[in-house]
Amino acid sequence: MDSNKDEAERCIKIAVNAVSNNQPDKARKFLEKAQRLFPTDEAKNLLESLAQNGKPPDENGGPVNGDEPTMRHRNHREEAEASAHGPSESAKPYTAEQLDAVKKIKSCKDYYQILGVEKTASEDDLKKAYRKLALKFHPDKNHAPGATEAFKAIGNAYAVLSNTEKRRQYDQYGEERSHPCRQRNHRDFEADISPEDLFNMFFGGGFPTSNVHVYRNGRMHFAHHNRQERREQQRDGGLALFVQLMPILILIIVSALSQLMVTQPPYSLSYRLSAGYIHKRHTSHLKVPFYVADSFNEEYSGNNLKNVERSVEEDYISNLRNNCWKEKQQKEGLLYRARYFGDSELYQRAQRMGTPSCSRLSEIQVILDG
Repeated sequence: MDSNKDEAERCIKIAVNAVSNNQPDKARKFLEKAQRLFPTDEAKNLLESLAQNGKPPDENGGPVNGDEPTMRHRNHREEAEASAHGPSESAKPYTAEQLDAVKKIKSCKDYYQILGVEKTASEDDLKKAYRKLALKFHPDKNHAPGATEAFKAIGNAYAVLSNTEKRRQYDQYGEERSHPCRQRNHRDFEADISPEDLFNMFFGGGFPTSNVHVYRNGRMHFAHHNRQERREQQRDGGLALFVQLMPILILIIVSALSQLMVTQPPYSLSYRLSAGYIHKRHTSHLKVPFYVADSFNEEYSGNNLKNVERSVEEDYISNLRNNCWKEKQQKEGLLYRARYFGDSELYQRAQRMGTPSCSRLSEIQVILDG
């Protein structure tokens, strides 16, 4: 994602400045972070040079001090001294408060306790709780033992409770059939999205790759694909495998037949030469542009035309709502990230980010209310 790439470039700049100020540990920390956000050859080469020489290469590709063997020998001696006096400097520190917080998350009995919300919590309450906890327990910020598992548990809790159907099932069966802090051992209430994807969705301006966004006449539909894990024991014989696959094959055939029988709408919100939607029209009420085929004028008039235009406007408004939600999520996520990391440049960029779909939706709402 572009936001991860920008953040990675910023980390590389900080690392280069740290080397100039004789702060190799700080430089290594930011280079490693840059690689996690957006791997590049530049960061990789700088890390290798720091590991070998203690300094990055100069513009000609050689060691800055021009004395590679001496520097490498000195680095080995320093590493030996560090090992003799205690833990390695590369060990990431953590506070007692962070460790206690991790233990608290891992001791929770259900998803609501993990997020710290009531069972009547609204969608906004869940979002606020997740944002706060995800930033607190992200592996880049919390290095206490078990922080990664706690971060995954938080992501799984939000992903399940924010899904209406999964939340209903969890409220009915969750406490009996699943332990939230050990979700990898149970299949009933696992999230359909990885913790990192969910975090990037909130704070990175992106959306998870596990979601499929399908547009039908401008209306966006989300299809979540479950991560299927092969946990069943292998059965003998090809016949047993065929019997297992039979329901799936039947479902695929039925779905294909139903798609063939679905009547195509007489319009499109975009120009589609392949489908014959090449003539541009506007609805009489909201002036929404749409495209029709050659035979449209002959087939639709009077009440039929009004019904088509009403459907066009409904699809258009639905599309605006979805795009408005995406724009707000992206802007809000960048603002949270900028505040948390103290990045003034990212904060200014987020403030300047527009929400054109939301503006257009407001204009249409004024027309409808008027």
